[in-house]
Amino acid sequence: MNSFEVIKTVRVTEKGARQSEKFNQYTVVADPRANKIQIRQAVQELFKVKVISINTLNVRGKDRRQRTAQAGADPNWKKAIVTLKQGDKIQMA
Repeated sequence: MNSFEVIKTVRVTEKGARQSEKFNQYTVVADPRANKIQIRQAVQELFKVKVISINTLNVRGKDRRQRTAQAGADPNWKKAIVTLKQGDKIQMA
């Protein structure tokens, strides 16, 4: 997998904003098949930063209903919390 397949997007949330200010951590959505080494290499290549550590977890998709008898579901996804070296930042557009 190349770096663009490993890292899907950076999640921008209120909790993530506090994490980035206080702990220099960012939350990214990664491919479920990717491991920590691949995620580390992809983040360093795409954002030109130094990664100190990575914590990953698999998030189960929520059940959804939209005015039908049949329930749907959001897809499962992998969350990676990336801690960067002091002074490095990921620029959000």
